[in-house]
Amino acid sequence: MFVISRCTIQLILGLTGFMALGMVSVYGSVLKITPLGSHDGEFCARDRALILEDPNGTRFLYDAGRTVAGASDPRLGKIDAVLVSHMHGDHVGNVHIEKPNAGSCAKPLTLINALPDTSSVRIAMAKGAQIITGSEMPKFFASKLKALGGNPKDARLVRFGASLNFKGVTITTVPAVHSNGIAPGMIGGELAKLLMSTGLTAYAGPPTGYILRFTNGLVVYLSGDTGITAEQESVVRKFYNAKLAVMNIGNTYTTGPKEAAFVVNKLIKPESVIASHANEAATKNGKLLGDSRTATFIKASRIPVYLPLSGRTMWFDSKGRCKKGCQ
Repeated sequence: MFVISRCTIQLILGLTGFMALGMVSVYGSVLKITPLGSHDGEFCARDRALILEDPNGTRFLYDAGRTVAGASDPRLGKIDAVLVSHMHGDHVGNVHIEKPNAGSCAKPLTLINALPDTSSVRIAMAKGAQIITGSEMPKFFASKLKALGGNPKDARLVRFGASLNFKGVTITTVPAVHSNGIAPGMIGGELAKLLMSTGLTAYAGPPTGYILRFTNGLVVYLSGDTGITAEQESVVRKFYNAKLAVMNIGNTYTTGPKEAAFVVNKLIKPESVIASHANEAATKNGKLLGDSRTATFIKASRIPVYLPLSGRTMWFDSKGRCKKGCQ
């Protein structure tokens, strides 16, 4: 009969414990990023929304847009804070899908009207989350929260050059070159009628990007809708030293694929990039389409670029390197 000695058992237990600690060191301190797009396992035309989960469990929803199926979307789970880069409907959420996989990847069905509240506000209310934004946007969100019976103080401000510590995560906003109008449908009443009759929108100050420093030390840049800016080098890289960038590449309304490649190659120089806001059906059956602008961006980038496939969680270490789930 084969007998295992006490020393052997102790050695096995020790090795098992060492391996477990190794797994914790590899996976326990990672940032988890989960895209919430319109179609499972794909990168589609209206996809913007990301959930970013800190190693301590704090969860951020970034640019809910039109592909989160309302505040009751089961994919959301716990949300501690909502981040909104700017007030355009495809980011703050003027309409949204009823459920994933409705319509096509190129033209998802966004039939549910979220106005005048916006999806971002409804999600914050349902989840007991705060809304953290820059410029003049907190005033708008505070009024919406109050109108729905929420706490207007849950709309919090963080402006360029300042920072806010939220449950261990440091948040700041950085410049984005874009527009930031509030559509009349988000306002309602006589003011909305006046704006519509004159062809104007209200204004919520400059749009923003975000810099987030997570508790494992990883610094992430969320570009928002922007063109090329000097701050992408001087602030995002030289001051904050961002190692992971979420880069909008949709062209016409934001940086195009070649412009975005210039930004990551020459200005930010991160370890990894997640493509976003491509305004196209970039994949089919989870595979990149070779004639897409996303493919152009990936080919032009000297930095590893990953696809935000809806529902697929990506794990990043403190250096911005993908450890699991990336494609």
